[in-house]
Amino acid sequence: MAFAPMGPEASFFEVLDRHRESLLTALRRGGGEPPSGGSHLASRFEDSVGLQMVSHCTTRKIKSDSPKSVQKFALILKILSMIYKLVQSNTYATKRDIYYTDSQLFGNQTVVDNIINDISCMLRVSRRSLHILSTSKGLIAGNLRYIEEDGTKVNCTCGATAVAVPSNIQGIWNLVSDAKFVLIVEKDATFQRLLDDNFCNKMSPCIMITGKGVPDLNTRLLVKKLWDTFHIPVFTLVDADPHGIEIMCIYKYGSMSMSFEAHHLTVPAIRWLGLLPSDLKRLNVPKDSLIPLTKRDQMKLDSILRRPYVTCQPFWRKEMEIMADSKMKAEIQALTFLSSDYLSRVYLPNKLKFGGWI
Repeated sequence: MAFAPMGPEASFFEVLDRHRESLLTALRRGGGEPPSGGSHLASRFEDSVGLQMVSHCTTRKIKSDSPKSVQKFALILKILSMIYKLVQSNTYATKRDIYYTDSQLFGNQTVVDNIINDISCMLRVSRRSLHILSTSKGLIAGNLRYIEEDGTKVNCTCGATAVAVPSNIQGIWNLVSDAKFVLIVEKDATFQRLLDDNFCNKMSPCIMITGKGVPDLNTRLLVKKLWDTFHIPVFTLVDADPHGIEIMCIYKYGSMSMSFEAHHLTVPAIRWLGLLPSDLKRLNVPKDSLIPLTKRDQMKLDSILRRPYVTCQPFWRKEMEIMADSKMKAEIQALTFLSSDYLSRVYLPNKLKFGGWI
């Protein structure tokens, strides 16, 4: 079944196509992106990879004969024995499955999650190699087809509903797409609104994906696979607030907790499409549509501004400084002040056509 694009004329994508050429040139040079205007000591930043572990990182010891760590040691052995059985029988389980094998022993899901991360980091293998799957919460829609590990054919062509991100990203194959770009949408509500507005077809060919907030592992793996397979521009649409910027950074640069898997998870070529703090003044968004930064917001923003990768992104820093100076933030929904469909009809098409990303 062939794709039937309903999008704009080819000239609409001229700036996008030039951006893609610059990305491909950077790849040929061996870099992650073209020039653009365990422990906290365990990660370093590399612009072609993101946050990753260093070989001389600090470590901690868990001893069976230490009263302070004997319980943790026992829980690690418990989960290691379960992993051994999964590998031996060639079966898989989710982290949730493992927790419910003895919920009283583990106490809460976070304990299981942290131990699995520790084991994965210690053995330097992915969770998939441990036969542990993550539950997917993300959605994808647009110009994409693929085949799942069991042979199921999936067509993500935009309709009223999206396709759930698969739980085994490594197992999908024969990915086919003519998409000009990938749009990562921070929030499910915004993603659904774009679907309702028929954005995918109006901007066809393209792919939209959402992690419904902080992305789960599979959504991040899928974004990475799309980049590795097609090498098309990847953009983020997030709220103009510290939380949205944090989520964008996770997709682009990774996180401390998963730095040992950075090569499989990060896409440093990602660009910030919106909502930019500077857009709020440019579009005359009224002050009563803005929200004052909380003390927690200000602390988060200060933390991001201190991160090493921000020094490589002067335009990002400028936007965050605009937010800090104004002491205001905004959700994407603030654009509905201009018109109910302003986001899909005007804002995003203009950004994509004229290169309004940083």
